[in-house]
Amino acid sequence: MRSLITRKAFVLLMWFATLTAGLVGPVQAEQSQLLGVRMWPSPDMTRLVFDISAPIKHKLFTLPAPNRVVIDLKNVKKQFTIDNIDYSKGLVKKIRTAARNGGKNTRIVLDVSTKVKPHSYLLKPHGRYGHRLVVELQQKQKVKKRSVVRTAEQYTNKARDIVVAIDAGHGGEDPGAIGSRKIKEKDVVLAIALKLKQMVDREPGMHGVLTREGDYFIPLKKRTSIARKQKADLFLSIHADSFKDRRAKGASVYTLSPKGASSEQARLLAQKENESDLIGGVTIDDKDDQLASVLLDLSLDASIVMSSEIASRVLKGLKKVGKLHKRSVEQAGFRVLKSPDMPSILIETAFISNPKDAKRLNSPKDQRKMASAIMGGVKAYFKQNPPPGTKLAMVRRHKIAKGESLSIIASNYQVSMERLRAANSLKGSLVRVGQVLEIPES
Repeated sequence: MRSLITRKAFVLLMWFATLTAGLVGPVQAEQSQLLGVRMWPSPDMTRLVFDISAPIKHKLFTLPAPNRVVIDLKNVKKQFTIDNIDYSKGLVKKIRTAARNGGKNTRIVLDVSTKVKPHSYLLKPHGRYGHRLVVELQQKQKVKKRSVVRTAEQYTNKARDIVVAIDAGHGGEDPGAIGSRKIKEKDVVLAIALKLKQMVDREPGMHGVLTREGDYFIPLKKRTSIARKQKADLFLSIHADSFKDRRAKGASVYTLSPKGASSEQARLLAQKENESDLIGGVTIDDKDDQLASVLLDLSLDASIVMSSEIASRVLKGLKKVGKLHKRSVEQAGFRVLKSPDMPSILIETAFISNPKDAKRLNSPKDQRKMASAIMGGVKAYFKQNPPPGTKLAMVRRHKIAKGESLSIIASNYQVSMERLRAANSLKGSLVRVGQVLEIPES
């Protein structure tokens, strides 16, 4: 009798569940949250980073007249107010949002100043950042008319400047290390880079180029790509170190190691710097790394030797203006230094985690001293090792013989004494037999 009642109750329960299933409907997935947005304009693109609570499905398309980019977010609710967005730079004039499908979805509309090519992707949580949707807007380039192409022979007799690529680390979404008084690495290294470029440009026969000129993010591979397009003879990546122990201080200079790091600190530093792409909002394509060992063995040996020589001279210059953290050049597997076609070094100017070092990093006067020290090392190297075809490689030199004086040499080459002294950093007119002088143009 009891089993019969139990059986009837079970059948009744199943009948009721079947009846109400159609009324209740399927269980809805939990709605994701749109938490915030940050925008970083750069000279060739504008990047927007949307913070989200979980991975989402989205659709991206453009609309003309007026130009707009539309982003439809499925099962997402906006949980913030769009403000503090600077529309004075970049391609975006305004960001608008609206709820759709009864509040289940969210539409984002970007009013843009011109036709753009949008690209989007999702990023997983990393460090202090959670899930993110990254939208990159690339301005569509107008097709230029074909111009007359000059042949290589037309440039044969024209000497060129030595090109120094100066890379200010981090930027935009990626602030780098943050020191006392909220001093950000991305800001101080850009200030040093700008001062260094001025010094390079003032040096006869040399020209500086920057990988970034403002507060925006550039992927690691693109930094070396910019230098390569400018046919750089040297790549300098400028950073500020950080460590949990605030007593750590001083400058360090690094070159690429094709094998292992020269110290545990060098390994950890390289790991931190190589993660910049994950913080800044780009996808990392590791396909090139599958061939890294072969490429390094075949192409990087000469570049690493040159890099070490330049790094030693830069380290010697930095020693004159402040403390050194390491007295010798270190090696580590920095992704940004993997350039087989040009020598590359990474300079940790000081420890931003050290209060005294952070104060120096934030001081325009000390920034100039650091830039000058780096410039001194670069100049000393290229003075002795000028690349073929450059103006420095074609500088006239004179070895002083017995009976010659500075005035006689100046007269023979038809240059003034003042210019001869300046070209050779001479304070007076005293010279010695066997001394080699650089002769400036008359």
